[in-house]
Formats: sequence, structure tokens, C-alpha cells
Amino acid sequence: MKIGSYQFITRFTTSAILPEYKGSTLRGAFGRALKKCACALRRQECATCMLAPSCCHTFIFEGQTLPNVQGRQHPYVIQPDDDPRREYLPGDTLSFNFLLFGRANDYLPHVIYAVQEMGKDGLGKNTPEQGRYRLEKVTRDNHRTIFENSVLHKAEELPELALHQVADQQAKEITVVCHTPLRLKYNNQLQDGLPFHVLIRTALRRISSLEAAYGHGEPALDYRGLVAEAARVEQKVADCRWADIQRYSSRQKTAMQFGGITGRVVYHGDNLSPFLPLLRYCEKAHLGKQTTFGLGRIGVDVG
Repeated sequence: MKIGSYQFITRFTTSAILPEYKGSTLRGAFGRALKKCACALRRQECATCMLAPSCCHTFIFEGQTLPNVQGRQHPYVIQPDDDPRREYLPGDTLSFNFLLFGRANDYLPHVIYAVQEMGKDGLGKNTPEQGRYRLEKVTRDNHRTIFENSVLHKAEELPELALHQVADQQAKEITVVCHTPLRLKYNNQLQDGLPFHVLIRTALRRISSLEAAYGHGEPALDYRGLVAEAARVEQKVADCRWADIQRYSSRQKTAMQFGGITGRVVYHGDNLSPFLPLLRYCEKAHLGKQTTFGLGRIGVDVG
């Protein structure tokens, strides 16, 4: 599956008040801006619109439904920066990343234009003139400038996100760090702990769904065998806690709480190498629920 990582660098032209975790704010503003710039039949509901099959808003923001897969699969992730500050002054910068999967990268010009329009409408609290910014630059993989001064440069070939096999050494210890809340369910219940088999089940669902929707088809993996082996892996250290995030739902007109697991877990087993390709994949693609908000960003260390 092709993956593009794009950093958007913006500069506020007015003051702004934003939440500590900005993923929900960015996603909501992006959805509104993308629909406004893409929608030709403005009074038509997306579900019944005859243009939906070729609409970038429908493809990116609404996502895809797959047989035997619960929920929609979205071809993007918004990664807010780690700065928790809430108040911004004119001249301050705000940076965030977009991950685009598969064919969603073909719509990069639409995404950039939508982010520009977000700046005109303003982010955060909707008091007059607040939260407006201009988009200064977009880089790819955090170094190569692909958009600046209203010019979009031709992009190079995108890398493949794949299940790369690791070397033959037997990894006996893996540390997983949840940089943003990891929100997942097992037996239809939200989890506040992270047993290894639950982590691997979640990773397998994420990988198979993304590849089926936006990659080269569901990968040929021994799902049952991997889960059975994962159930034998022990937790050596479990420094986890639940972190709540408040977001405002413009659709439901109310504040909502959602969160997930943060912290780190150290796993130990005789040979954890077969699980590393799964975890490395999800290290880049996120995993769990609400990944479009930037949730489920993990880090993986071996040894």
C-alpha cells in the first residue's frame, strides 16, 4: 500500500484558542472545508448523491465499507503536533501531518486546498476573526518541500507500506509506547489494559482492512496462529493509564469524552520476531479506533 506523509506548516494571522489535543478540531475543520471545495451538488446528501463514486470528499472523509469489517475504513490520518498549548498569537506557527493511504494520495491537491480554506474559516472557538491562518509550506517526509508560494511541485514516487520481514534474530523483548491514546475494544468492551493478544488482534484488523480497501488486497497471514502465539506472550512491565480527551461534535451539538490507553508496555517471549512486521506497519499507520483524529500512534522498540 502506498503511503504519503505530509507536514503542513501554518502561521496564524489572528489569535486562536485551541484544545490541548488538536486532532478532533483539525479533523472537523478539514471535513467541512473538503466538502465545501469538492461538492458540486450542495443540497444533496452524500449517501444519495450520484457524484459520490467520483467525489474526493466521499472517498477521503467518508471512507470505505468492506464486507465482514465493522465500521468504515478511512484512507487518512491527521497527526497533530505534541504541543499542548492552547493560546496562539498572530505570527505563531501550527504544524500537523497528514498520512494518506493508497489512492488518497492522488487527491493531495484537494487536501492542500482544503487546508488553505480551513485557515480562512478559522480554527478553534468561533468568535469573530479568531483562529485564522495562512498555509506557508507543505513538506513530504518532513524534509522535501512540495508546496510553497501557491505552487505544488511534482511529487516523487511514494514508498510502500508493507509487512517487511525482519532479520532472523529472535527478539525476546518488545516495548510498545502509546504516544497518543490507543482506543480499542475486545469482546465489545473498551480496554484499559493491553494484553499482547489484544494488541495483535487489533493490529491484524487494521492491516487487513487497510490493505483490502487501499492496498493490494487482504494479506495472506496465519491470523489464528498469530493470535494463539500472542496469547502466550507475557507482560514484563505494564505502565498504562487511561487518558480522556474532550471533543465537540458539531453534528450532535455537544461536548463528548473519548480517550484510550497511554503509557508503555514491555512484552517478553521466546521469539517475538514474527510479530514485528505487524507492529512496524501499525507504527506508521496507527491502530485502534478514531485513527483519523491521530489516536493510536505507537512506538516500537526491540530488546
